[in-house]
Amino acid sequence: SCLWRLAYRFAGKQRTLAIGVYPRVGLADARKAREAAKDLLADARDPSAEKKQAKRATRIAGNSFEAIAREWLENERPKWKSNHYERLVRRLEQNVFLHMGKSSIDAIEPAELLDVLRKIEARGVSDIPGRVRQTCSQVFRYAVATGRAKRDPTFDLRGALKAPPRVKHRASIAADALPTFMTRLARYNGDERTRLGIDFILRTMVRTTEARFARWPEFEDLDGRSPLWRIPPGRMKIQREHLVPLAPQVVELLEQLRPLSGKSDLVFVAPTNAGVLSENTFLFALYNLGYHGKATVHGFRGTASTILNENEFEPDWIERQLAHVEKDKVRAAYNAAQWLKQRRQMLLWWSDYLDEAEAKGKMQRDVDELVG
Repeated sequence: SCLWRLAYRFAGKQRTLAIGVYPRVGLADARKAREAAKDLLADARDPSAEKKQAKRATRIAGNSFEAIAREWLENERPKWKSNHYERLVRRLEQNVFLHMGKSSIDAIEPAELLDVLRKIEARGVSDIPGRVRQTCSQVFRYAVATGRAKRDPTFDLRGALKAPPRVKHRASIAADALPTFMTRLARYNGDERTRLGIDFILRTMVRTTEARFARWPEFEDLDGRSPLWRIPPGRMKIQREHLVPLAPQVVELLEQLRPLSGKSDLVFVAPTNAGVLSENTFLFALYNLGYHGKATVHGFRGTASTILNENEFEPDWIERQLAHVEKDKVRAAYNAAQWLKQRRQMLLWWSDYLDEAEAKGKMQRDVDELVG
């Protein structure tokens, strides 16, 4: 009968068309399916249509934006630092999943995504929509690569978002202000580790975090002709080892720091939660030197980059010393040597330049005192 046929179909069994018979189904299961089919017919609902709708719902759940996004996150996770992974998860959970997480990824149109981004813009966080769009684009591209979507709709949104505000660069010290700064730093009457730390960061051009957590085993050949600081990947923004050639002046700073470290492996050991000098310690030292709002420790990198470029050092050497990511992957692989010899010469010139600035500042101070 028609009901029995519907019962077989509703139970999830398919008719074997090749031989014109049905596969075997238990009598009890068939009766249950028949009753379920009768109930659907009584409600004027087609059991076959209900089954197709259930299958479609299951397929959409597996191909939903959220499901694909979480799959992509787990796929990329080994490449990232844990805090980067967690930041992307929060970004998607707070801004995207709530609005279109359940949507089938191959059915999402640019207008739907734009509506999500407009909601973020309405919160007044102008830099977040662009980041969310970029992250969504990576998810869509992953879906295209794995055959779950045909295109990335984020490309159609170029120019549709509000332009983010211009980046405000960290306050840095200009070349003509270095003599005064170096003189003040030399006379700093606070903690000796702080003074030495600021000088160390200025001369090596590294980021504050890379310096603060420096360990003695990372330094090589300090008594030799080619002293080197080997910063491990886990502490680098680019997630790869960074080699820093050390000028004699920097080696001298390390010699002054060693007795201040005691038995610790940490160079800038301090009684803080992290066990090292805090970023605020350096910042407050700059305040005490008279540079509140005029300079930041991170801004030293900009100062060094500007002066080295103005003195016609190779931009590639400067960018490598700053540990900036090489955009061209082939070029990055080719430059595996990292211009170590050239950067050593450049950093020696930079330390000599700072020494000359300090000497000039002291001379000017002496003249001012005599005149005064």
